[in-house]
Amino acid sequence: MAPASRPAGLVKGGALFACVVAISLLHYLTPLRLGMLHDIFQRLYYIPIILAAYWFGFRGGIGCAILVTVAYAPHILFQWGGHIAMEMEKYLEVILYNVVGGITGFLSQQERCRREELERTAQGLEDSYRQLKTQSELIIRIEEQLRRAERLSALGELSAILAHEIRNPLASIRGTAEILMEQGVPAERRGEFLEILVKESDRLNRVVEDFLRMARPEPADKRECDINEELANMVTLLSAQAGSCGVSLDLSCGTLPRLVADPEKLRQAFLNIMLNAIQASPEGGAVQVATSFDREAGLVEIRFTDQGGGIAADAIAQIFEPFFTTKGNGTGLGLPITKKIVEGHGGSVAATSEPGRGATFKVLLPVNG
Repeated sequence: MAPASRPAGLVKGGALFACVVAISLLHYLTPLRLGMLHDIFQRLYYIPIILAAYWFGFRGGIGCAILVTVAYAPHILFQWGGHIAMEMEKYLEVILYNVVGGITGFLSQQERCRREELERTAQGLEDSYRQLKTQSELIIRIEEQLRRAERLSALGELSAILAHEIRNPLASIRGTAEILMEQGVPAERRGEFLEILVKESDRLNRVVEDFLRMARPEPADKRECDINEELANMVTLLSAQAGSCGVSLDLSCGTLPRLVADPEKLRQAFLNIMLNAIQASPEGGAVQVATSFDREAGLVEIRFTDQGGGIAADAIAQIFEPFFTTKGNGTGLGLPITKKIVEGHGGSVAATSEPGRGATFKVLLPVNG
């Protein structure tokens, strides 16, 4: 027994002893002719026995039962002597006191052991939870640091690529300006050099605008829209440009539900893919645009297929990275912007290609996106 609980144990033990003595005195002081009262007093002994078993376990139950036996036995021997039937009944009751005390004490002790074991287990679980919580907080902090380092690394990489992309048109502009500053430049050549200045300035402006469009989050103006109608408008818009390249645009529309999306941004995404497809297709080729609806997955699928030379296997994994381009005059930001727009609508975009057999871009948009 712990020191803190020892005074409480002494108080309980004293109360049990006093209870047994009080019940015994009731037996000794009550005339035998009042047998009904003696029967009641006899049953009262179970109260301290059960309490002792509950409070002190097996030893407490047996100890209190023995105390009751010692206190009650003289009453049986000397006051009930000569009444053989009554004595046998009393002796059997004494045996029952010890049985009840032992069984109750044993069960109480087992229950106490289980409770202590559960408390130890609960304490262990609490310690483990506290340790896991500390570790999870540490992991979260480390992950946040890694994400911050990754963002800074990506920012540094993008800045280096952007600087490289800007340096080329700036070099052209500077070189052209230096030529114009020289004496003796024919007047007919000045118009040519000025045209170079305008083109390079436009290219520089396009690089910066595309970069800002990709890097800066824009508020989405989502509303119900018809994907088939938007694609039909894009086909009409690009038909003249495709015709000048000798490329035809074919649209095959499936039955689609209306989507809640930003139609302007989706038009921009579709425009980037379709322009790439037109530019990749040879003269006399066709760009096929097809839509379908996967009802089970709840996804609208848009496929853009060209008949160009295809995309090299090592380039497929890089075409959605900023500033990666296989075109001499491209900024390499069109497809990354497209990917950002589609993913902003909860969808995905992927490309498949076989060299010499064209490429297919598949856009998936969720109906509930």
